[in-house]
Amino acid sequence: MTDRSCVRLVAVVLGLWWIATAAAVARAQTYGIDFRNTLMPASGGMAGTSVAAPQDFISAINANPAGLTQFDGTHFTLGGAFAEATANLTQSAPLPLLGVTPFSAKSSTPGAIVPAIGVAQEVTGLPLPTTVGIAVFGAAGGGADYVQEPASNGTSAYLLLLEFAPSVAVELTDRLSIGATMFIGDGYASGPFLGTSAMTNAYALRGGFGLNYQLGDATRLGAYYQTNQDFRFENQVVLFQQRRPLDVDMGLPQQVGLGISNESLLDGRLLLAADALYLDWRSAALFKSIYVGQWVMQLGSQYRATDRLALRLGYAYAQNPLNDSFGSSIGPIQVPGGIPSARYVQSQFAIMNEHRMAGGIGIRDLFMRGLDLDAFAGGMFPASQMLGTSTSVNLASYWLGLGFTWHFHQKPSPTGRAGS
Repeated sequence: MTDRSCVRLVAVVLGLWWIATAAAVARAQTYGIDFRNTLMPASGGMAGTSVAAPQDFISAINANPAGLTQFDGTHFTLGGAFAEATANLTQSAPLPLLGVTPFSAKSSTPGAIVPAIGVAQEVTGLPLPTTVGIAVFGAAGGGADYVQEPASNGTSAYLLLLEFAPSVAVELTDRLSIGATMFIGDGYASGPFLGTSAMTNAYALRGGFGLNYQLGDATRLGAYYQTNQDFRFENQVVLFQQRRPLDVDMGLPQQVGLGISNESLLDGRLLLAADALYLDWRSAALFKSIYVGQWVMQLGSQYRATDRLALRLGYAYAQNPLNDSFGSSIGPIQVPGGIPSARYVQSQFAIMNEHRMAGGIGIRDLFMRGLDLDAFAGGMFPASQMLGTSTSVNLASYWLGLGFTWHFHQKPSPTGRAGS
């Protein structure tokens, strides 16, 4: 078997494995429940930093689509990430209307594999330089599982949002590009309300728009806006003392992002980038109750050690989004037992960790010319919080991933960056 055949066989096996396991749930590194670009092949090593100068085209599709014009030729990426969290819940007082008695347990939610698969194509023959792309990736996830603890009365919640995202970017001038992405979301959820809950799925649309401007030879500016995306999971839960199943609305918030990057240091081998994001959770179904608006700062660096090897490092700070002042309703649903019960339900999506670190590598021409490998790993520092007077959550996590990218008809790059 030739080297090229081996590469193709490995790629097919990995692709089938990732697709087959994509229905699992992770809440390891999310901002609220939103993954952003923290699990993308190259951006993952820079803590998700990617608004101005994305180092993989799927990150452009998922954030600032105008960045697609930085990738000439044809590119195909097959990637994914594994994420696992350690969540511990302590309930110190009974919640009679939920059937919960005091307990302390670790969530049994397993680690999950999240896909990142896509293709980008530079289009020739149009009045303006244009690049189109399409990708499938995990957009958000969350939940917890304490069913192994009888005192929890079957407490369990799951959420996974996958996106099918066609995208287009146009280079208006040599320095200014614009882009747009349509997110076609496929969501799977159960819980988080105690009672009888079924795993159901729903679909929803979302729009994304972006700008990218080259300010000088080494500096880029980027900005994007995404609308909210609301899913309605029909007949999902039957609460205690009720017979009729209720619909549960969940969704992703509208958000904005600003970014800057510079490649002037160390003869152009060092890329420094920073992103500022705002997630308006007040616009997201269900989560408008349990989260508040959240600011995120992402800082990323990439050093071209050789023409083939890139080293990446990133840090992200995300404000704790947990709302500690809402009442006894989550969305339109009144939680039996008042505020203490509502705080208990909130604990299943309690992602309060503020600090994240990540690192990664990029290898060009791994087995043959035009085949690159990106790999990354990261972690979310441990954090804990009291929710109300009787519910306490402790959470820490890690994640790792990789992606193979094939480049075709690509122009030579003086900096060695794929797609430049």
